[in-house]
Amino acid sequence: YFIYASLSFLLFSGPACGLQITSTDSTSIEKASGQIVKLDCQYTLAAEDSGPLDIEWSLQPSDNQKKEEVVIVYSGDRAFEHYYEPLKGRVHFNSPDPKNGDASMNIMGLKATDTGTYQCKVKKVPGISSRKFFLTVMVRPSKPRCYAEGQTHAGKDMVLRCSSVEGTQPLQYVWERTTGNKLLPPLAVLDPVGGTMSLRNATEVASGTYKCIAKNRVGTEECLVEVNITQPPNTAGVIAGVVICILLVLILLALLLFCCCRARNKKKYEKEIAYEIREDVPPPKSRVSTARSFTSVGSQRSSLGSMSPSNLHEYTKPQYDKIPPEEYVRPPSHAPIPPPSRMAGPNLSRMGAIPVMVPAQNRDGSIV
Repeated sequence: YFIYASLSFLLFSGPACGLQITSTDSTSIEKASGQIVKLDCQYTLAAEDSGPLDIEWSLQPSDNQKKEEVVIVYSGDRAFEHYYEPLKGRVHFNSPDPKNGDASMNIMGLKATDTGTYQCKVKKVPGISSRKFFLTVMVRPSKPRCYAEGQTHAGKDMVLRCSSVEGTQPLQYVWERTTGNKLLPPLAVLDPVGGTMSLRNATEVASGTYKCIAKNRVGTEECLVEVNITQPPNTAGVIAGVVICILLVLILLALLLFCCCRARNKKKYEKEIAYEIREDVPPPKSRVSTARSFTSVGSQRSSLGSMSPSNLHEYTKPQYDKIPPEEYVRPPSHAPIPPPSRMAGPNLSRMGAIPVMVPAQNRDGSIV
């Protein structure tokens, strides 16, 4: 049985004296994005390995139907590092001279797309050896956003939420209290996957500052949220105050409207009274016109009294009619003065009047 086991080991593992990769580090590696990773590939040569040295790093496809991608090559004492475009400028050999037994490869500025299976193959005829590495590039959680939902009144339910936009799953959320006794409320319900903490029937004791920590295998980030639980307001008093304010506003509007209407009607009434006064009362006559009219009437009387039959034929009716009847004015005693009677020529002659010429007057009593 022992001899059979030894033969099986030699058959499947190859000769112990040929080219061998001696690295013993883990082949499953997890790194955060942005970091640098070293894929360790140390090897030893045997005396019979006399062929040219060739080192090749390749990215193995996850699908067997696809071909592997060559990442970097050392051949003919020269390194070739620009085979794989996504890693161009970010990959190189760890040793400046890989033929000295160090075929390790470094990848800088890791990205999530760099995740995959990498193979190191060292060949120096007749010796050949290879080793595979399973690299997982994880994204650390981004800074989470913390906020509270629901009413912050005593006796109500509220929820504290915490969420990171970026981060490789699985993400886990942990809530802590940073003020007071630093103990979470007894009725708090935590959801480490969803990142929520529910506070049921919250009281003022639950007020304080809470911290949420988002973490995965490659990093952590945290945020803070302030919770202030207060007593509910007096709803009845608020409603009564609102109603009273509305009524006061309506009363003020009504008073303003009443005053405007009253002022408008008063102004309209004053205009109507002014129009009536202007229509009913004629304008007063000037004192000069009244005095001239009175003097004219007096001179007319004296002229009529001095008429004689010899000059009566020189007086004509049209000239006598030039004195309009409305120009007669009352004397200072306010007694009406009768207009002069128009007598015919024969009657005036019998009375011994002497005809005279009366000068014409305009409407205001001036002599033309």
